[in-house]
Amino acid sequence: MSDIQHEEAHTGPIKTPKQLLWTVIFAFVIPVFAIIGLVMYVTSANKPGAGAADESALVAARIQKVGMVEVRDANRPLKSGEEVFKAQCAACHATGAAGAPKFEDAAAWAPRIKTGLDALVHSSLAGKGAMAPQGGGDFDDTEIARGVVYMANAAEAKFPVPERPAGNAAAEGGAVAAAAPVAAAATPAAPATPATPAAQEAAAPAATAQADGKGLYDKACFACHAAGVAGAPKFGDKAAWAPFVAQGIDNMVKIAISGKGAMPPRGGSTASDDEIRAAVQYMVDHAQ
Repeated sequence: MSDIQHEEAHTGPIKTPKQLLWTVIFAFVIPVFAIIGLVMYVTSANKPGAGAADESALVAARIQKVGMVEVRDANRPLKSGEEVFKAQCAACHATGAAGAPKFEDAAAWAPRIKTGLDALVHSSLAGKGAMAPQGGGDFDDTEIARGVVYMANAAEAKFPVPERPAGNAAAEGGAVAAAAPVAAAATPAAPATPATPAAQEAAAPAATAQADGKGLYDKACFACHAAGVAGAPKFGDKAAWAPFVAQGIDNMVKIAISGKGAMPPRGGSTASDDEIRAAVQYMVDHAQ
């Protein structure tokens, strides 16, 4: 009798295979799934992009309306698709950087071509992934569409080359013609007087605003330098920028103006030399 009691005293709480199975589930399986769920919850939160010093400003820029009012010369010749590609698209599409479909890569372009020209143009104007919105930039919507058609057709698409809507030019031409008689009947304007020192001082902030380094960075440099694609020194990466900084600001500005590697001249923009210098200085300041 004492031997039986002694044996029962050393018996554990798990007496059947079913109890063992439930013990394994509660001890190992459930904790593993709980950890996986916690990791997914933590990593699903929005993360600021590399070099995004002002996250709220970047979010506002991404959700801004595509359309905007901008005065342009309606009679100027449209740029060709090739010109748009070389000036604004080649930085990423020539090498396939940042996930962009590479120029003339039919396999990469095929699923995008199937969505249709309208969808492709919309993505180009609104922006997608690392590609910033291009509507209202250095080219108008029709020229951007021409750039899209140029790249798609180089990958075996058969899209027609877009032309400027006839109604826009006619309407603007009619407005100019209607305004001409009124302008002719108006009293001749007085000769312009030289700007006073006070007026010149007031114009100085405007010139400074045009040379806003951050503005040009967000517009033309962000796509490559924010993530360090195509060999571009990553924004805020002191080690990556050190050999360039050692060359001096003048040499860096010269490279940015003339282009180097996958970077097109002036970063694919029409920015002035002063604006290019301001953008380079902005990136250098954040890498020190």
